Amino acid sequence: MSKPLTGKVALVTGGSRGLGAATVRLLAEQGADAAFTYVSSEKPAQAVVDELRGKGVQAAAFRADQADTSQAPLLIDDVIAAFGRLDILVNNAAITVEQGRTVDDSDADTAALDRMHATNYLGVIAVIRAASRVLRADGRIITVSSGLGSRVGLPGLADYAATKSGIERYTMGVARDLGPRGITANVVEAGLMESGMEPPDPETLKALVSSLSLQRMGRPEEIAAAIAFLASPAASYVTGAVLDAHGGYNA
Repeated sequence: MSKPLTGKVALVTGGSRGLGAATVRLLAEQGADAAFTYVSSEKPAQAVVDELRGKGVQAAAFRADQADTSQAPLLIDDVIAAFGRLDILVNNAAITVEQGRTVDDSDADTAALDRMHATNYLGVIAVIRAASRVLRADGRIITVSSGLGSRVGLPGLADYAATKSGIERYTMGVARDLGPRGITANVVEAGLMESGMEPPDPETLKALVSSLSLQRMGRPEEIAAAIAFLASPAASYVTGAVLDAHGGYNA
């Protein structure tokens, strides 16, 4: 297998399981040294580190709560201290809460919704801001979104969809801001998959799957392949783009 990312250092937020772990593994297979974050999954995180180091990859996991934006600069400092550089940032960490509850539901857990907004939106912005100061020329920023970022389609998903739509538009602005430095910024709209995140309630999940052109959930490796493309030299002239990897949700 060719290794187009040899010599690069990648940081994947939320990389201990699901899509994050699949992305860490694929970027490492393509030659990158791999840093990733986790919040509470210390054992799975260490297992991924051990797996990669066993293959001769320089790898490290950092505990970081993305909902606390003050941790973002410290995280980037830790990555630079451990690896000496940063070339690729994958904004994957996200949470889902209260799916299926409409905005007029008086029983909704607003504190949980606020934490979701802090993690999925403000936390992503904080990491991008911190990383943008150290990213090398020809660097890559890939933000993982969702088909819900461009089309909601079902009730009870407004808050989650808002976080995804928000980071998509923010990433477009990042592409404009950092383009003069040769840094690209793109979005992957990921589809339904076994990702380690809290799944929608069964009825919502059934409705979402039935809305897909492919009529099935995706595999983390399928979405990771889209992320790896945008991280690669082959995508050097792609920026400010949204790459759909959600089974035809918008078709």
